[in-house]
Amino acid sequence: QVQLVESGGGLVQAGGSLRLSCVASERPFSRFAMGWFRQAPGKEREFVARIAWNTDNVDYADSVKGRFTISRDDAKKTVYLQMSSLKPEDTAVYYCAARSPWSAGSPMSAASYDSWGQGTQVTVSS
Repeated sequence: QVQLVESGGGLVQAGGSLRLSCVASERPFSRFAMGWFRQAPGKEREFVARIAWNTDNVDYADSVKGRFTISRDDAKKTVYLQMSSLKPEDTAVYYCAARSPWSAGSPMSAASYDSWGQGTQVTVSS
């Protein structure tokens, strides 16, 4: 399994921005598709964004489209989630996940990811 460590969460006012980072232990990192998910209290874990190994293929949840940007730096084994125009409903624990090349299922499904980070809290105040 890939070890993943997220950072960058915190408390921000509505309309503000945060950038989450996720550093992976695995080489070669470039083989793995990466995703961000989030889980708010009392809710299911939900898909936020994902980026394929070739970086041209990205997807976003409708709720964050146009506000969040996922990117990766394979040399640094890091995936980022730039979050702008944050809303109180974005408040959640955000998880980074890695999907190996042989994983089956939709890349928007948490079940298709093999490794998970410990999560980082994002709180957006109104």
